[in-house]
Amino acid sequence: MKQSARAVRADGEATRARILDAAGELFAAAGFAEITSKAIAAKAEVDLASINYHFGSRNGLYQAVLIEAHRRLVDIADLQRLVQSALPARDRLKELIDCLVPRAAGDPADWHLAVLAAEVLAPSSHIQALLRSEVPTKASLVMEILAEITGIPAEDPALLQCLISVLAPCLLLQLGRRGIPGPVQAILRMPHKKVVEHLHRFAIAGLEAMGDDYRLRRPGRRKK
Repeated sequence: MKQSARAVRADGEATRARILDAAGELFAAAGFAEITSKAIAAKAEVDLASINYHFGSRNGLYQAVLIEAHRRLVDIADLQRLVQSALPARDRLKELIDCLVPRAAGDPADWHLAVLAAEVLAPSSHIQALLRSEVPTKASLVMEILAEITGIPAEDPALLQCLISVLAPCLLLQLGRRGIPGPVQAILRMPHKKVVEHLHRFAIAGLEAMGDDYRLRRPGRRKK
């Protein structure tokens, strides 16, 4: 008896996920340049044709790994729920930071964090796939929260500066997982709630200052 279309699709999705996880673990351990399609196929227990079928090529697989890694760090659906929450904007920002900090300083076995950190430290041309697919939507969602806090409209370049300033510390914690010596290691050992409280307080102070600056330079405002 032939498999149903649903069963075939489920098998295909399971195979694709197994390849992604195998590739992610290997790329996290040794880097993209050192890992062959043959090694990935062996770890995933599939043939080479399966990699080409699901991802087109080794390059296509690595790009898919980057996208999946970013999704595991923060999912678009989770961000959408947060943005649409009835919580005040400041509390929504704290929820976001509270989500990112433990994930950035999470289990060393989580391959997605290591893969993202390696790509950020030494960006390849493959990062463009990530910048085209995941980053724009997620950035725009976070900027909705920042716009509520600051009063700065989305089209103003100052809001993009706010986005970078708020997320940069979380990115730094993520890079710290690579074992880079320095104060970041001490922060990673702190209780994450304490880190979240500090980053949120620091972010709010900066956002308030940026909001005040925007209101002073807003077009049409009379100068005293």
